[in-house]
Amino acid sequence: MVETMKKDIHPNYHEIVVVMTDGTEFKTRSTWGKAGDRMRLEIDAKSHPAWTGVQRLLDTGGQVGKFKKRFSKLGL
Repeated sequence: MVETMKKDIHPNYHEIVVVMTDGTEFKTRSTWGKAGDRMRLEIDAKSHPAWTGVQRLLDTGGQVGKFKKRFSKLGL
């Protein structure tokens, strides 16, 4: 017995344009937005530290300053 898929329960699958952080673009198909919409990425493989190897130190609550003060005598 072959069962068919239910009708009218699946989202619309259409073509969108994805804009990378450096401005390059590519087309893909997605359920996001409407056909022809542009998805602008705030972070991607060209800007994320996990792929670029460039780390940015984020000092939350002065933790970096406390660390430097505590271990300054070690010459770090």
